[in-house]
Amino acid sequence: MTWNYLMDMDGVLVHEEHLVPRVDEFLAELRSNDIRFHVLTNNSIFTPRDLRARLLRTGLDVPETSIWTSALATAKFLDSQRPGGSAFVIGEAGLTTALHEIGYVLTDRDPDYVVLGETRTYSFTAITRAIRLVEEGAKFIATNPDATGPSREGSLPATGAVAALIERATGFKPYFVGKPNPLMMRSALRSLGAHSENTLMIGDRMDTDVRAGLEAGLATILVMTGISNEHTAEQFPYRPTRVINSIADLIGHTLNPFD
Repeated sequence: MTWNYLMDMDGVLVHEEHLVPRVDEFLAELRSNDIRFHVLTNNSIFTPRDLRARLLRTGLDVPETSIWTSALATAKFLDSQRPGGSAFVIGEAGLTTALHEIGYVLTDRDPDYVVLGETRTYSFTAITRAIRLVEEGAKFIATNPDATGPSREGSLPATGAVAALIERATGFKPYFVGKPNPLMMRSALRSLGAHSENTLMIGDRMDTDVRAGLEAGLATILVMTGISNEHTAEQFPYRPTRVINSIADLIGHTLNPFD
């Protein structure tokens, strides 16, 4: 059986803008073995083109077509639910570009959806408008549930935290599309043209990466180069298929990662 690979980006391939050691060798081996892969991220700020440029700066060459974001998953979901709809969007180019590409109209006048993504410049005015639109009947969608994001200065409020504010103000819970929702994994599988039975998910978080993989029916691998440590897996009522120190441990074993 030939495996397909889904893998998180931050904490698996890169860590604080630096390449995880030997990741370039790992990806080269995937290519040499004709193994299909997608890099996944809950970050909805950037387009795949932006993320490819970011990875290139670290020395990693990943094609745009091999990058799957929560913004792309959200756009696919909305296109399946209400093709050609409209949305009021709080977010950056990664999200607005994905919605434009499926033919959505972005508006603050009677939209079908309020779509909340990540931005480094959350506007009180925009959040207030979102609250009023949800109160008026717009359906509330959020790209991902992450409450905080990293920065050099420390944690930043992220989509999940702002979603909680809007939920508290309106009484309406958002539908989160990104990890750990297995919907994101299934949309990535469709994009990759792969099946869950022979696809694995590599991540650095039990609560998002491993959980999403398990719920989508994938084999899972937890790495120690990001959020998790050797005790993390013991704190959850579910376990990954395998725990390794780094993705580099799979070099030489990409055809049989569980052998």
